[in-house]
Amino acid sequence: MKRSLLFLACLFALSPVIFAQKDVIRIESCSDAQIQHQVDSLKEFYSKDGFILLKEASVAMQSEYELPVIVPLTQGSWYQFVFIGDYTSKLYEVRMYDWDEKMVVYQKKQWGDVDGNIISYSYIAKFSEYHMIKPVQVNKHKKNLCGYVMLFKKSAPPNESSSGTK
Repeated sequence: MKRSLLFLACLFALSPVIFAQKDVIRIESCSDAQIQHQVDSLKEFYSKDGFILLKEASVAMQSEYELPVIVPLTQGSWYQFVFIGDYTSKLYEVRMYDWDEKMVVYQKKQWGDVDGNIISYSYIAKFSEYHMIKPVQVNKHKKNLCGYVMLFKKSAPPNESSSGTK
């Protein structure tokens, strides 16, 4: 009898947790012609510089809320991360954390900066592990914003030993 009451008490205590799972935040894409023009230009720029595009996503964001992006990085590889925010936002920030939750990159831009809605940085991974990138933008007039994230990797130079010469 006591076990039945204990079981029912635990069930009622856990019910908010069980039913709260329906409120999961889902990633949704968005479309912005101005951002798409910048994306196309940056893809061309980085491909000419020897980078290949690994991942990209157009994402609906909310003002003042970070968007966690988890990516596997390989030790010694050179990466280029790009975040493009809504042109009307007043603040853009990107933080990147390693597997130990140590912040390894922080960049902040504001609306008046020359390339204010674009944050781009290079990173060479010290370890092969997952990293979390958290872009955020702040907009006083819009709550629902569009953002774009891209991850490039520097293509490996041709291996001299594979051509037969040393």
